[in-house]
Amino acid sequence: MKVVFLGDIVGRPGRKVVQEYLPEIIRKYTPDLTVANGENAAGGFGLTLEVATELLQNGVDVITLGNHTWKHKEINQVLERYKQILRPVNFPPGTPGEGAGLFVARNGYPVGVISLMGQVYLEPALDCPFRVGQEKVSLLKQKTPYVLVDFHAEATSEKMALGHYLDGLASAVLGTHTHVATADERILPGGTGFITDVGMCGPADSVLGVKKELAIQKFVTKRPVKFEIASGSVELNGVYLEMDQQGRTTRIERIIYRKI
Repeated sequence: MKVVFLGDIVGRPGRKVVQEYLPEIIRKYTPDLTVANGENAAGGFGLTLEVATELLQNGVDVITLGNHTWKHKEINQVLERYKQILRPVNFPPGTPGEGAGLFVARNGYPVGVISLMGQVYLEPALDCPFRVGQEKVSLLKQKTPYVLVDFHAEATSEKMALGHYLDGLASAVLGTHTHVATADERILPGGTGFITDVGMCGPADSVLGVKKELAIQKFVTKRPVKFEIASGSVELNGVYLEMDQQGRTTRIERIIYRKI
């Protein structure tokens, strides 16, 4: 099984860099499934129906979300129309949409994908990602050996801890949310592919995709500032995964494209 996973897509620049480079990535790696985090794809916060449709038409098979899931009112309509869009699974029971799903890859095999959100330094406070994550992975493993977890979390320690907690159960635990790609991609002892943060797809000359002047202003003045998405050079960050028939990761490789 071969999978490409793209980090947080930030605003129009992020969508454009995905549109430009994803076809090349697909030609190079021939993935059976392509997953991307889209929680920042619509103007930097949340996801709209138009943007979701655009990403799915441009080669993304499954979209995961995060703490900005409910930024736009139409997200309920998005989740109802597209079952391949997943909000964090550890929202309370009765929350619209699904947080985990089983998707048929191009090679005909089912792949489980879970969108999971952390608790440390993140709002809103959701159910325990360790308990819920283990429960959902175990359920999907009854149907397929291939289960991917997008762990949308702030704290490095929480991401690493969950990776080890699910080692040998999940095929991969891939961190998102902090928008900075880490250099710790690895295969854990039990066969779970792991990286603390995949990085982002969006403006490179920025602070996490935001105009750097505005981010600096907020830090210096300590007052609220309306953020705007930066322009200029862009980057695409992701990972490529290969898994054996038992669902264990045998290869994990960072994907980095930069355009000035």
